[in-house]
Amino acid sequence: MSLKQPAHENVDPNEIAKFSALASRWWDPEGEFKPLHAINPLRLDFIQQHSDGVFDLDVLDIGCGGGILAEGLAKAGARVTGIDLAEQSLEVARLHALESQLTIDYRCVAAEDFAEQQPYQFDVVTCLEMLEHVPDPSSVVRAASQLVKPGGVVVFSTLNRNLKSWLLGIVAAEYVLRWVPRGTHDHKRFIQPAELLRMTDAVGLSAITMTGLHYLPWRGFYLDEQNVDVNYIVALRKPESKENS
Repeated sequence: MSLKQPAHENVDPNEIAKFSALASRWWDPEGEFKPLHAINPLRLDFIQQHSDGVFDLDVLDIGCGGGILAEGLAKAGARVTGIDLAEQSLEVARLHALESQLTIDYRCVAAEDFAEQQPYQFDVVTCLEMLEHVPDPSSVVRAASQLVKPGGVVVFSTLNRNLKSWLLGIVAAEYVLRWVPRGTHDHKRFIQPAELLRMTDAVGLSAITMTGLHYLPWRGFYLDEQNVDVNYIVALRKPESKENS
């Protein structure tokens, strides 16, 4: 197994190994990543709505995995770069993009290292379902702020930390419904919205909106801005000035 050793140490090798082991199944819509396939249209709509569309924009997806979101963004007309530290997932992403006749720049690099290499280069930066898998999420938030252009948009999604999120995000999702493999999530790493907003405030990102992502058997997945108890997604804007970067 080939694991990228980043210059920055904000990485959990167990998390990289976990997703590397599942790499071949990224594009199976009925497999371990079925929930990501199901919510991808909602995520894409949210990103496009709050960035006024991504057509002809430079978009970076941090923690891109096998490229599910990246391909959706590319199909919407964005120039997409995807970064991840699981090389096996990136190989799957590259092959699938080739099969889909899409041009996406996939790189095996840590967000913090990439921020040093490419500051202020992207109109939109996304980091979805990834912050809860790193030891220091604030470091990734800082990198995202450094990577986005002044006036650009950053989008994060993650899981709230409370009893309800433990019951639904771990017990139900991993053990009852078996949407994702057991051990996918560590409840201690879930991030409360106030905690995330403190991180984003510290690097000068201003919240545009936050909404919850929910599931009902008779309705499927849907967004509800009145309820961020479990999964939630937030769009933020970088100030026009670089002074707060």
